[in-house]
Order: sequence, then structure tokens, then C-alpha cells
Amino acid sequence: MNKKIGNISLLILYLIVLNNISQSFYQRFDLTSDKRYTLSETTKSIISKVDNTLYISVYLEGDFPSEFKRLQAETRQYLEELAAENSNIKINFENPDNQREDLIKRGMLPSQLTVEEDGKLSEAIIFPWAEVTYGKKSTTVSLLPNAIVASQDEQLQKAIENLEYSFSNAINSITQNKQKKVAIITGNGELQDIYQYSFLSEVAKKYRLAKFTLDSVATNPQQTLQDLTGLDLAIIAKPTQKFTEAEKFTLDQFIANGGKTLWMIDNVQADQDSLFTSGKMLAYPRDLNLTDLLFTYGVRINTTLVKDLYSAQIPLATGKVGNQTQFQNLDWFYHPLVGGNPNHPITKNVSPVRLQFANQIDTLKNNIKKTPLLVSSLLTQKVGTPNFIELQSIADEVIETDYKSGNQLFAVLLEGDFNSAYKNRVKPFETSLFKENATNNKMVVIADGDVGKNQILKGKPTDLSRDKWTNQSFGNKDFLLNTVDYLLDDSGLIKLRNKTLQIRMLDKQKAFQERTFWQFLNVVLPLLILFGFGFGFSYLRKRKYS
Repeated sequence: MNKKIGNISLLILYLIVLNNISQSFYQRFDLTSDKRYTLSETTKSIISKVDNTLYISVYLEGDFPSEFKRLQAETRQYLEELAAENSNIKINFENPDNQREDLIKRGMLPSQLTVEEDGKLSEAIIFPWAEVTYGKKSTTVSLLPNAIVASQDEQLQKAIENLEYSFSNAINSITQNKQKKVAIITGNGELQDIYQYSFLSEVAKKYRLAKFTLDSVATNPQQTLQDLTGLDLAIIAKPTQKFTEAEKFTLDQFIANGGKTLWMIDNVQADQDSLFTSGKMLAYPRDLNLTDLLFTYGVRINTTLVKDLYSAQIPLATGKVGNQTQFQNLDWFYHPLVGGNPNHPITKNVSPVRLQFANQIDTLKNNIKKTPLLVSSLLTQKVGTPNFIELQSIADEVIETDYKSGNQLFAVLLEGDFNSAYKNRVKPFETSLFKENATNNKMVVIADGDVGKNQILKGKPTDLSRDKWTNQSFGNKDFLLNTVDYLLDDSGLIKLRNKTLQIRMLDKQKAFQERTFWQFLNVVLPLLILFGFGFGFSYLRKRKYS
């Protein structure tokens, strides 16, 4: 008896020790082939800096399509990995039905989905959003990519692929104490603030914005260069006036000292508003005196316009019914709708970008790595300038053989060691900051000054992602924001956008056709087996003991 009591006591003691050990050592195992739930080192580094409670509220709760139950489950799994890595992260799934108006006011717009179930189509509204709160700061996370996809399954796959980047980016931006500085260059007829509001207001949520005029170069060039080199990125958006040599030298030395640059350049004078006013305009080359500067870095923006059969639409008056003017949206080939590089994090899963009277870029051989970002379709035509452009040409019959210029490059990423354009030249002014080359720098050149220009409605700026007249959606804002993030990213965060997963989706058509077989297999057959087992057991028992 004493021996049994001793064995039981040892067993209880063993279980207590084992339980304590199991609580001290916690490990999750990712058995998926693509390591879907394994956090990247970048993400681990970001969430390791969360030293206070960080709340994540996800509005994927309630009655919504079965496909998006998958997105809900994948989101929950991923966030559980974050919470397991850092106990300061708290997760909450909320039903948005009782707070729809409040969510919409905070910028979380619902998505209307077409759902196919049992061969029937129906409409459903969901709020694919999450909100991250850290102290007094908060930001939103979109769980559905704003990309053109062939099916809802493809949309779901892109959404799941984008989970790590979306949440890591949000957590990184909300927990950073020191923000990088972005200069909006002025002084050479660049776009007014109101036309850049949609783009820059989003940039201001993550970075410190500062308007920087180059006018002071004429009076105090050394101090101007000193001030500019204290910033991290310079945005040059559609300059219309010629740069002086001293101004070019200032930008060149900003780059040589490690500054990043985003160029949005029109090398042709062509404006849509003047075309609508008179129905005809003269498009002619614009001399910005930047050709030699960009040539040194490895690109040349030509003075030709590109027409593309794959284009955005513009509204035109086509007649009257009574006293009401009738408008129709027609394809305008001078507004190319261009696709992004699917293999680069700046443009992956980004909707086509609308350009307006864009120029074509040539790349030159040097030691700089050049990555195409925006490229036209194959069906293009080059239009030399100067040239008259008439609005009525939109009605001309399309002859496809005239559109055989092939793919045209509109935006390119340059990375590497940039040589100064003034390396072996006379310098406009002397400065102690002069450097002959920049080490491991990067810039993006876009051959369209209007790529970041939003429209104005009743005196207020509209969203850059949507056309106020045609209601078409574009990827301009996402493309530019990704570009800024990439240029300023030192942690490798933006590369998470290239994450690719293999999501195995249900074949709905096959499941619908074979539904009777699978219903029988999963519901009826188990009952038949159970009934047969019960009948057989009862029969054998009676036979044995009768």
C-alpha cells in the first residue's frame, strides 16, 4: 500500500514539474510548405520595438461570404503569430454592423462583393479593415488590395500575401519616434500644393514634409545646399521653368551626399485643361535644362508623346436630349493606362496607373542598376513634337497597324553609385560639401508630371486614385506611396510586398456539380456505417449469448 502511495506521489510530482517546464518553454511550429506563418526577420525587428500595449482591432466579424472566412482565418492566424512574438500586442475581432457610419467617417470604406453560392449570384458588403492603436496614435490597415484581378479567388490570394507587409508597415509607422524628412521642391513652377494634396497628405502620415525653394540658391547657394542635405528625400513634381546651373548643382550634390530623389518630369508642354477649353492645342518640347543631369545618372526623357490603345477614358459631350447635354466616356489614347512591374515591391499588386501626355524614357549604359517600373502595352504610337493635338481626333477610326511601336518605358528605378554631373566640370559655386559620387543611392524617374496630380471638385482636392468624371479607379496613389516607402526604406520592409504564397482554393464549379456525391459521402455514408456496425454487433451478441 505504501509503495502504491509513493508511486502515485511521484507521478503527481512529475506532472507538476512537467507542467512548469512546459509553461517556461513555448514554441509554435510552422508546417506549411511556404512557411506562411513564419515571421520575417524584418517583422521581428519591428515588433521587438513595441514596449507598450499595442491594440489591433479587426473588422472581419459577422455574416459574410465563405471565401472571406478564409481571409478572416488567415488574418487571425497571422496576428496570433505577432502576439506570440510580443505579448504587448493585443488582438480583437469586432463586428462592424453596429458602427458602420463611424468606420466610414474614419476612412474605412466598405467593399461590395459579388458572391456565387450554389450557382446563384448575390451581393454582400464587408469592411476589410483593421485599426492599429499605440498610445495616442492610430492608423488603419486595408486587408483587400486595390488591384485589378481576374477573380475573387485571386483577390483573396493577393490579400493574404499582403498581410505581413500591411501590418508590419502600419506598426512600424506608428511606433517610430524619429520620422524621416521629405522636401517638396519649389521655385521652378512645380505643381501647386492643392494638386498634390491627395498624395502628400498620405506621405505626411509617415514622414515629415517640408517645402523647400531653390530660389535662395541665387543669393546664398552654400547655405541652401547645407539645408537641403539635412533632408532625406526630394520630390520634384512637374517643374515648368528652366533650372539654372547653380540649382542643378545643388540637386546634384544633394544626391551625391546620399539624398534620395523622386522625379516627375514633363519634357513636353501639353495640358488637358487647355485642350478642353479650345478643342485644339500645340504640344511642344519643354526645356528644363535637366537633360545633362539625368543623362549622367543613366536616363534620357525624350520629347515625344506616346499614344496607347490601352488607355484611360475622358468624358465628352456627344449630343443633347432636350436641354440636357449628354456625355459619354471615350478612350483617350494620350492617357496611357500602364501596368507595373509584377516582380518589384513598388508595383506588385498595384492597379494600372493613368498617365497624361507622357513621354518615353531611354536608359543609357553605365554602372547604375535600372529596373523598369511602369511600361506601356505593345500597341503604342510615338507622336513627335511640336505637333497639334485635336480633341476631335478621339473619333478617328483606329488602325492597329499604326500602333506598332511596342512597349514604352515611363518610369524607372535607378540604384547604385551615382557619379556627380559636375565631377570634371566647372562648378557654379564652391562648397565644402562637394562629392564626386554617391555610394549606394537610389532615385525614381517618371516621365509624366501629372502622375501625382489630383483633380479639384468644388474647390477641394479629390482622391488621386479615382477620376471625378468617369469614376474610374487607378493605382497612381499606391504607386507613388510605395515609391516613397522604397526610397526611404532602410530596414527592407517594402520587400515584404514581394511575398508569394500558394493558397489552395476550392473549385466552386466542380464542388457544385459533385455536391450530391460529397453530401452522401460526408453525411449519409457515416450513418450507414454506424447503423451497420450497430446491427452487426447486436446480431453477434444475440447469437453468442442466446
